[in-house]
Formats: sequence, C-alpha cells, structure tokens
Amino acid sequence: MSDTIKADPTYVMPGGFPIPGLRRTVRHITGHNADGKGVFLSTDCGAHHVVMAQGANQGVANIIYSTTETPVDVNGDGDLHHASENEPPLHYPKGTVVRMIDFGPGAESPMHRAMSLDYGVVLEGEFEMKLDSGETRILRQGDVSVQRATAHMWRNVSGGGTLPGRMLYVLLGCKQVEVNGKKLEEYLGWLEPYYKDAKTEEESKVKAETGNYE
Repeated sequence: MSDTIKADPTYVMPGGFPIPGLRRTVRHITGHNADGKGVFLSTDCGAHHVVMAQGANQGVANIIYSTTETPVDVNGDGDLHHASENEPPLHYPKGTVVRMIDFGPGAESPMHRAMSLDYGVVLEGEFEMKLDSGETRILRQGDVSVQRATAHMWRNVSGGGTLPGRMLYVLLGCKQVEVNGKKLEEYLGWLEPYYKDAKTEEESKVKAETGNYE
C-alpha cells in the first residue's frame, strides 16, 4: 500500500464546488496492503476542480480519476500519483478521464466535438442534448448517452431551467474520424481555455461564426 496516499477526513472543498443545490460527492480509492488484501487508500472529494463559466453558463468540473494507458498498470501506485498530481487534458489518446460536471440552472455548453468516445450519465436533473444536425434528445436521471465523436451541446433544463444538474462523463480516446473521406476536427468553443490540449479559441470562434463544424 502506498504510504503517501492518505485519507482526508475533512473533505476540504475549493470554492465553487459543488454548485449550490447539489450534494457533495465523496470519492473512495482502493488498493492493496502488504498481504494483498483490498484496503481503502483515500477518501476525499477529488483532487482537481475547475470552475467554468461563460456568462450565466456556470459549470464546475470534478475530475474523479484519469489514466494515461490501457490496460492500466496499478503496480507501485504509479497511476494514483499521476492522477493526483496531474490535471488531465480533455481526454487521453490511450487512456481514460472520468469527469463529473455540475451545471448551474439553465447552463449550456457551446457546440463542440471531442475526438473521443464519451459515456455520459445523468446523475441529477434533466438535460437536453443537441447535435449539429439539429436533432435533440431529453435525458433524465439514469439515462445514458454514447457520444461517438459527434458535434453536440448540452443544456441543463432541470426544473424548467431553474435547478442545478449533474452529469458524469467517461472519456476514451478514439481514432481520427472520417466521413466520406473528410476528416472531422475537434473543437471546443469557449470551453477551450479549460483544457490543456485545446486548440486556439480563435479557431472555434471562426467555426461558430460560419456554422462549419466539420
């Protein structure tokens, strides 16, 4: 068992997390003792939190865990230390990112595309998911989206836009997507500054102005 990963019984949380109206999320990480028995290595509220806001579109991201390779090597707790010490990019090409996002009332994301396979689970509230084709779906608590590198946006419609909502996303890298021989690009709109591997915000502004999301 690692002697540097300790439990945090105080659950100290940075400002802005969770969004008012949502309960605190506690994360429990397990490992092994010297006898190979399972033990709890840490109990906390996550190592990385990012407050994201664009006007009224406030959101708070809580990184539950991230890995840089598949399969993961858990020997020596190297994965633990990397996840604790490094805030991940949007996604790792060969790894995973588990990201919980709290949405303020009525908050919505920009239209964006990640070059990843995303599993999205509604934990609390109700959300509208809109694709760049104009198609929409309403997802309620317990519903799941499987986002296969498509351009999309999220809008929190909980309580008619008056209540906060929470989603959990698991992101896995995917190969370059091509449709009819044309490569589709990743772009994040105003979300870009919040992710280390994001392209320039100017590129996304051009896409948003022209409506060309390919």
